[in-house]
Amino acid sequence: MAQEAAVGGTRSFLPAVEGMRACAAIGVVVTHVAFQTGHSSGVMGRVFGRFDLAVAVFFALSGFLLWRGHAAAARGLRPIPPTGHYLRSRIVRIMPGYLVAVVVILTLLPEARADFTVWLANLTLTQIYVPLTLTAGLTQMWSLSVEVTFYLALPLLALLVRRVPVRARIAVIMAAAVASLFWVNIPFDPDSGHNLWNWPPAFFSWFAAGMVLAELTVMPVGWPHRLARRRILMALLAVAAFAVAASPLAGREGLQFGTISQVTIKTAMGAIVAAALLAPLVLDRPDTPHRFLGSAPMVTLGRWSYGLFVWHLAALAMVFPMIGEFPFNGHMPVVLLLTVVFGFAIAAVSYALVESPCREALRRWEYRNQRPVPPLDSSVTSAPEPIAR
Repeated sequence: MAQEAAVGGTRSFLPAVEGMRACAAIGVVVTHVAFQTGHSSGVMGRVFGRFDLAVAVFFALSGFLLWRGHAAAARGLRPIPPTGHYLRSRIVRIMPGYLVAVVVILTLLPEARADFTVWLANLTLTQIYVPLTLTAGLTQMWSLSVEVTFYLALPLLALLVRRVPVRARIAVIMAAAVASLFWVNIPFDPDSGHNLWNWPPAFFSWFAAGMVLAELTVMPVGWPHRLARRRILMALLAVAAFAVAASPLAGREGLQFGTISQVTIKTAMGAIVAAALLAPLVLDRPDTPHRFLGSAPMVTLGRWSYGLFVWHLAALAMVFPMIGEFPFNGHMPVVLLLTVVFGFAIAAVSYALVESPCREALRRWEYRNQRPVPPLDSSVTSAPEPIAR
């Protein structure tokens, strides 16, 4: 049993991962709708507010999907992923749909009052580094800015650990993840408009959760794999970590920031939630079905989830006048339902008219210019979809 090969790293498309992405996207919408309808206090405010840990799931997905090629290369199972193709696929996957959304939202959404600095920061995904440039309809894009930084840093991270012995790679990644939890101890002046707690190093533990899983997929099956295959145990672990994150130990209700120790606990719990949810999907036996998450409807929603991330706040802003209500005035069930429906409808259009054609154009360009054509497993089949709180 100990010598059974783990094959998750060699499967380019994992349907259940796509379905999990759809669930996480809806979780993010739940958090924003709860806040906008006034459900941000008390016990339910804590629970709804902690659905923002769906961000941890998406960061872990990025870590897993983009790192597994490097993990396989370190063990001689495949060539080192070509950096040029990787960067092109990331740009084509993220920027076309994003730029369309930025232009439309900043132009048409009345609440989005944008000057030149706001336009420039949002178009270049540098809004977390430029003070006061997160604007209505686009505030969730802080996490996409974090993701893009991780995308750019990943080839360098792979180079840094390339000479690390195979058996030590997981230990090195986990040590870096633990060290990143102390980022919030760095002092900064909130009056400056900068928020260092939203900068990429603060969230490396969430990416690292997926990177560790990627390393495990190309290792012989051992106790971590057998533990991950106990779905009920993993579900209980995720629920327990979520409960801690929703408690006063990890901060105040809703989307408010807590103290340094509270933010540290919440971040650590986010890494545990993400790892516990993803592990059964990527470390299970290849013939094990995931009937719900791997179903055709969930896979389709997963493909549209990036568009939901990009457009859901704009969809939410349209729902209130549609039902004749003001924000922070209740009606969460109907607002949530309409936001999800309209958000996915816009996402489907974005996928069909912008995202998919751009990815196909990249495939055709690479087919004309490269022999052999590099695999597109991280950009066409199971590309990570950034979602934010």
